[in-house]
Amino acid sequence: MFWETKLEKLVNGIRTTNPLPLRLELWTGQTYNLAPDVPPKVTVKVPNLDALGCFLKPTLDTLGSAYVEGKIDVDGSLQDIVGLANELADMFDAPESSTAAKFRHYFGGFHNRKIDAESIGYHYDVSNEFYQQWLDPNMVYSCGYFENEDDDLATAQIKKIDHILTKIKVQPGDRLLDIGCGWGALAIRAAEKFGANVVGITLSKNQYELARQRVKEKGLENKVDIRIQDYRDVKGSFERITSVGMFEHVGLRHLVEYFTIIRNLLTDDGLAMNHGITSCDAGSGATPFGGGEFIEKYVFPNGELPHIGLVLQNMQEAGLEALDIENLRMHYAKTCGIWAENFEKVTDKVKQLTDEKRYRIWRVYLAGCSYAFEADRVAIFQVLCTKSGKKYPAHGWNRNYIYQK
Repeated sequence: MFWETKLEKLVNGIRTTNPLPLRLELWTGQTYNLAPDVPPKVTVKVPNLDALGCFLKPTLDTLGSAYVEGKIDVDGSLQDIVGLANELADMFDAPESSTAAKFRHYFGGFHNRKIDAESIGYHYDVSNEFYQQWLDPNMVYSCGYFENEDDDLATAQIKKIDHILTKIKVQPGDRLLDIGCGWGALAIRAAEKFGANVVGITLSKNQYELARQRVKEKGLENKVDIRIQDYRDVKGSFERITSVGMFEHVGLRHLVEYFTIIRNLLTDDGLAMNHGITSCDAGSGATPFGGGEFIEKYVFPNGELPHIGLVLQNMQEAGLEALDIENLRMHYAKTCGIWAENFEKVTDKVKQLTDEKRYRIWRVYLAGCSYAFEADRVAIFQVLCTKSGKKYPAHGWNRNYIYQK
């Protein structure tokens, strides 16, 4: 049969060029070991001919989709599963042209208030209890800051928040806008430890409700105002602005507009921090081997990642000057790795809170993200900025203040 011939060719090609400790178990009873002399670390069970298609042209999208949709089952450690999927996709990948990357930049996803709210709702409004199972107690859903390699996740998340608030030199009485405030951890910390008056905005109803509850429990209602609000609708003036893990939802074509809004909301002597995931493709293209397509389809609809070069260019076009830039890529690799481990430990509870498909999505997404950050396919940068055209220095002559205890 045609499919048997094609599969034999694929298997023999892998065995010859790059043997993988992977076994395929077909519905016919046939098995194929892709590294005959090595015990398999991962076994993939293929129940029918239709499911076999994902292996004839394997990408992270086709393989991930087959797993998420329940077309295949996989046995093995999560780390091995993700690693072997990446190796397999890498072997058959056709590099994307720079023209395609530029096309996506200029004609990428469409964004408006309604679409953005729906996209945020899809990702964040699973349930608060779902996220509580594997995040730290403060539910910080962004990269931790591991000042010491052995810091636990809760410590790293508090240090990350303090790292940001120290960089922007928050002072008692400062008005701080937190764009994409999540479940309120940064807003609460800014008010409680640094004495700021905070407005936190989110488009997630679940985040809004829990953040407001936490603010009330802390007795900070007079210091922290949590709102369901689009960043394009915020009015007022703020000495400090933070945006953590939010601008990934803005869209490449809207970055100048986004940064212009931040500039207009910032006081003349104000400081802002943009902390967000970036593409490692110079043309701001998707992550390789189909990973970007999988995330767009199942995890972050309408999410778009710019290269740090594009971020800095668009900031300058919007009238913002970058003062300090820090890459925390390895910190996010570690953070996602811990999340994936936590997720595995609470499998039974997670399956009670959601359906099998969403469980599978998040299982491969968290582990896959850790792999992608470690492999330099995506990065994350903190960019400290102020209004451009000002007398320097806006934040001091050196970076010592960031690390003073």
